Amino acid sequence: MNALRSLVLVLGDQLDLQATAFDGFDPAQDRVWMAEVAEESTHIPSSKPRTVLFLSAMRHFAQALAQAGRPLHYVRLDDAGNQGSLATQLAHDLATLQPQQLIMTAPGDWRVLKALQATAAAAGVPLEIRDDRHFYTTVRDFAAHAKGRKSLRMEYFYREQRKKHQVLMEGDQPAGGQWNFDADNRQAFGPQGPGFVPPRSQFAPDAITLEVMALVQQRFASHPGALDSFAWPVTREQALQALDDFVNQRLVDFGHWQDAIWPGEPWLYHAHLAAALNLKLLGAREVVATAEAAWRDGRASIQSCEGFIRQILGWREYVRGIYWTQMPQYLEGNALDAKEDLPSWFWDGRTDLACLADAIVQTLQHGYAHHIQRLMVTGLFALLYGVEPKQVHAWYLGIYVDAVEWVELPNTLGMSQYADGGLMASKPYIASGKYIERMSPLCKGCRYDPAQRTGERACPITTLYWDFLLRHETLLARNPRTALQVRNLARLDETERSAIQDRAAAIRRGEVGTLA
Repeated sequence: MNALRSLVLVLGDQLDLQATAFDGFDPAQDRVWMAEVAEESTHIPSSKPRTVLFLSAMRHFAQALAQAGRPLHYVRLDDAGNQGSLATQLAHDLATLQPQQLIMTAPGDWRVLKALQATAAAAGVPLEIRDDRHFYTTVRDFAAHAKGRKSLRMEYFYREQRKKHQVLMEGDQPAGGQWNFDADNRQAFGPQGPGFVPPRSQFAPDAITLEVMALVQQRFASHPGALDSFAWPVTREQALQALDDFVNQRLVDFGHWQDAIWPGEPWLYHAHLAAALNLKLLGAREVVATAEAAWRDGRASIQSCEGFIRQILGWREYVRGIYWTQMPQYLEGNALDAKEDLPSWFWDGRTDLACLADAIVQTLQHGYAHHIQRLMVTGLFALLYGVEPKQVHAWYLGIYVDAVEWVELPNTLGMSQYADGGLMASKPYIASGKYIERMSPLCKGCRYDPAQRTGERACPITTLYWDFLLRHETLLARNPRTALQVRNLARLDETERSAIQDRAAAIRRGEVGTLA
């Protein structure tokens, strides 16, 4: 065998045959390295759907590499001698393969990056890290945008990207005459509900996926989540089909209903493409181009297309920039000094709060919930309850199939939990149970009343909302966007304040909201 020139490292969220790591790849001199290791499912308790998605997609990508004629060194989770972590496995394999250099596309996890860099350095093998052209922007681009700014608002960054890449633009003006169509979007379903909802794109598990499912059930039996409904795209072809299905069936109504939730309807009008995007089975540019083409062809409104494209070209690029310019200190953020443990029922759904039970049971079943359930149901409760941000982060990272740290961490610590002190969000996203009552009928079937803050029937979210205002009154009073909410505290006498705080303490002790 000829000396190995380059060992190209491919991680589980880099499943793209066109990735920069493959530029200049020569099958006669180079080899691809991939490894399934337990640490990636145990450093946080990864749910069964999430682990199956990653491992199945990796094994299907290994087939694609073989078909492309790219030699591959692949370590399976159940291989004898599996070293258990990416760093130790790579160190073990470097001793055998002895490449002259390592090449990889920039990873999506600070922990993994540092571990692989340390392994390469210890082995004395150069490691070249290349930009990820899956994204519109580089981290350097975002750093230049962020330089000198005290706060980093997505809206300004998004408009820059629209202009730079000429997306939804008419010359130098935004298509439709405005940058943001939120006023036309984000409505609640009426009392009759969503009516007919297009079926979810489903891909029946093939032999590879079934083998992985059996392995995960055996190896990670104690991990949360179910596999009964697993039907996520695990190949490039399936991901393209899911994109086509969304644009043709859901995009037309996406904008109007993007924030609406309804019990027993987990899929609604969202794209369900985040997992495929984050595994790199789909490219951001092709997703945006496909959506924009639908508007230009008259198949979807500008409101829906703009609302969707802002998630890809705006939000997704923005949170990646936040992550890589703020790590590793970002992970330690806890601006509100939150110290409570995550309630145990986040792992099994055993709560009598209808909105939380609905969101958590759905999440455990499918590894999925849309952004309002994440931000304004589970995230809202954790924020008001005062859960330590790292625990909230670990839950979101482990439980959702589309969770990769670069995108999950800023969404959780910054947007949801305000742990970065306002770097991302201009205010904490707080609301009482009345918000959930406006956006869904879930409160009608709940034992708690969202209009009450004290007493046996008081909604725990409403109680905790008022308790949050009391605990953070000084901070919130200084913020123009929350000052009005704080002024409502003036209506409370000392007896009412004490009643709120007592009931909030009972909720945190598990005496309210927990099923026996």
